This record gives sequence, C-alpha cells and structure tokens, in this order.
Amino acid sequence: MHKNLVNFISMLRSHDIRVSPAETIDALNAMSVLNFEKRSQIRDGLAMTLAKTKLEEKVFLKCFDRFFKSELPNINSDSLSEDTISTQDLSNLIEKINSNEIENETLMSQTFNDLAQTSLMKNLMTNNRTELALSLRRAAEEVSLSKIKLFTQKGLYTRKILDSMGEEHIRNTIEIMEKSNDQSLNEIKNYRDILRQEVKDFVEREYMLQAQARNKKLSDDILADVRLSNIEHYYLHRAKDLITKMASKLSKRYGKQIKRSKKGRIHMPRTLRDGVPYQGILFKTHWKKKIRKKPQIFVICDVSGSVAAYTKFFLIFLYTIQDVLPKVRSFAFSSHLGEVSSFFVENSVERAIELVNWQYGGATDYGGSFEDFKDLAIADIDRRSTVLILGDARNNQGDPKLEILRTIFERSKQVIWLNPEPRRAWGTGDSEMKRYQTACHISAECGNLRQLERVVDRLLKSTQ
Repeated sequence: MHKNLVNFISMLRSHDIRVSPAETIDALNAMSVLNFEKRSQIRDGLAMTLAKTKLEEKVFLKCFDRFFKSELPNINSDSLSEDTISTQDLSNLIEKINSNEIENETLMSQTFNDLAQTSLMKNLMTNNRTELALSLRRAAEEVSLSKIKLFTQKGLYTRKILDSMGEEHIRNTIEIMEKSNDQSLNEIKNYRDILRQEVKDFVEREYMLQAQARNKKLSDDILADVRLSNIEHYYLHRAKDLITKMASKLSKRYGKQIKRSKKGRIHMPRTLRDGVPYQGILFKTHWKKKIRKKPQIFVICDVSGSVAAYTKFFLIFLYTIQDVLPKVRSFAFSSHLGEVSSFFVENSVERAIELVNWQYGGATDYGGSFEDFKDLAIADIDRRSTVLILGDARNNQGDPKLEILRTIFERSKQVIWLNPEPRRAWGTGDSEMKRYQTACHISAECGNLRQLERVVDRLLKSTQ
C-alpha cells in the first residue's frame, strides 16, 4: 500500500499539487491508522494531509478516484455472450479431452489441463474480481506502467501486462485447439477477449493519469515559446491558464518579500518599556514602521492591429499580479492615447481589453500618442516611476517625437520598451525602434510568454 501511496503522490505532483517530504510522511502516518476497507476514510484522510487549497482538493479528488479505481466488470454476467462457457461446461470439456473423444487427445489434454490449473484461468472462470485486480496491478508494477509517456505506447504496455499475467498460456492453448476445429474454442476466446479489454482499459486510465499531465507540461513548455501572434484560437484558453500559473508563481515569490519588508526593524525602546510590568519578559514587540512612498508604474500599450495579440496577453499578465505590483496606471493608443486604468477597475480583464481595443484601435501614430501622454501624465512621473511601453515602434513614416520620450527617460527611474518583433526587424521599414531605444533604460524583444515572464519578473525585482 505504501508503494501505491508513493506512486499516487508522484502523480499528484505531475498535476501541479506540491507535496513536500514532510507531507508525504504525514500521509503515510495517516494511512497507518485508517481502515483500508473504507474507501471514504482513505480519501478524506489523504485529502486532509495533501490538498491545501480548494483547487488542489478538486484536483486531488479527481486523481484519487481515477488512481484507486481497480474494480473489474462481472465476468459472469453482462460481459460475456449468452453461449459463454461455464465452470461446469469447462470441466466437462476437460473430461471429454481426457476420455480421448477429441483428436490429438494427448497434446490437447495436457495443454488444456495446464491452462485450467493456472491462477489466471481459475480467477476468470470463478469471476474472482479481487484477485484479477490485484494480479493486474502487480503486472503493471512489473512492467513499470507508471513510466508511460506517449499514447503510442499504450499497445506496447498492454501486451507486456498480458504477458506478465500469463495470457500467453491462453493464447497457445487456443492455437492448439484451433487445429481440432473444436467449437468450444469460442467460449475460451471470450475469456481471453474480456481479459484483453480489461487490461487495455486499465492502461488507458493509467495513461490518462500519468502521461496526460506530462504531456500537458510539455505542451505548456512549447506554448510558452510560441510567438503570441501565432497562438491559434483553439489554444487561447491554455495560454490564459499558463499566464495564470506564471503570475501565481511570481505573486507567491514577491508576496513573501513584501510581507517581510513591511515589518521593518524592531523598536527596542518601546518593546523594553512594555516589558517592565512583566519583569522584563517581552510579551509584545514593537516595530519601526517603514514609511515609503509607493512607486508607480505607467503602462503605455499600442493596441493597433499589428500588436493587439501581444498587448492582450501582456495586460492579462499585468493585472493578474496586481496584489504584488505597485500602483499601475494604464494608457492605450493607436492614433491617439487615453488613460484606461478605470476600464480594469470596473470590468474583468478580458472585457476591459475589448473596450480598450474598440475605443483606441486604429492606425498607429506614436508621435501624436506621446504628445497626448505628455499632456495627461508626464507631470506625475518622478524618480520612483517605471514606464513600460509595449509596441512595435512602427510609426507609418510620421514624426516619432523622440524628444518627449527623452523627457520621460530623464524624469523616471527606468523606461522599459517591450517590442514583440524580432531584433533583426528593428529599424527596418517604418520602424523607429533604433531611435527610440536610445531613450530607454531597457529595450527587449518580448514575443512569447516565457520572455514576458522574464520581463515581469525583472520589473518586480526593480520595484520592491
């Protein structure tokens, strides 16, 4: 049982449930005092030690039901055809063989008697579902079914398990009896087919448990490196899930840092003074409060058609980690620029992005948009401010207004420009990126989710 539990925990980890060594020990201790015959006790006991959130509990319950599903169908009922051989009929068949009423009686008799004496055939004939399930799991462990990775391996593992269970004996017996043209073979074949189907279904369930999680991780790794403009509609929901996962990781990392930084240093005079009535025992500690002006982040996004896909994912990422970010003011532009911070306060991120694209989409004019930004917000930028610009810098041959960006550069802590185009395309055609990057502290290619995660990680480091 302990081995199964370890395998189960390994499978939970592949489904993004974090289980520490200490939690594994707790689960083993819980199992030692639970009644194995009561499935609900095992499930609830493990859930209390391994699932730490509502989401993890949901994933846990799904994995538990699939991992510990070991029942086989009733072989003596609906699984068999009406003319399936019974135990008594099989005994009669063996007697018939032994009484030399079938050709090749010596070979047939020995072969069939050997088959009837195998534990596998006995369990099939008597419908011993418990033993069949245990035999199936033992065979699965022998062939390392838990290592299955690809759907093309399902047939291979099915054959390995069947061989480990002794199905080859049934197969050889059938081949010998086929030479006699005996009609009773159909009944023996029924048992073989049922066994094969059950093993096939078992391998399928194991694949869904083990390989599916690995394949999802592989798929996410691939998706993270695909250019955002190339993500097809079918994969959009997976891309959003991946963004949420990345954002959650960053939120946990920097959320802890923020909590630690808020405490500051201990205020010894006040702490000692409050300990006097208690003979110097420091029941209550006082901390020096850090008075820090919260830095601001100004986000300027090009929402024209050429970069709309990038902007959408960037804003989803940015507003998913609002709890660890400094105050964010958002601006969107194509031909003109306006502040859209209220859009995200009053609506969901997806709805807010739709409204932004509807109101500010169109032909791109970077120069005119920088003029609008100068009027709206440049006076609010100081040495604590970070300005994030997302755009391809393609200005349709208009005036780039580089002097405004230089002013922003001089007033701010840092100007970061994220360009979804490859670096080799910067400065080609109507791209003003080569000129704009001279007024940026950081200019980076940001065309996929992995690059976006690195940029946001860097941003959070610089604003703590």
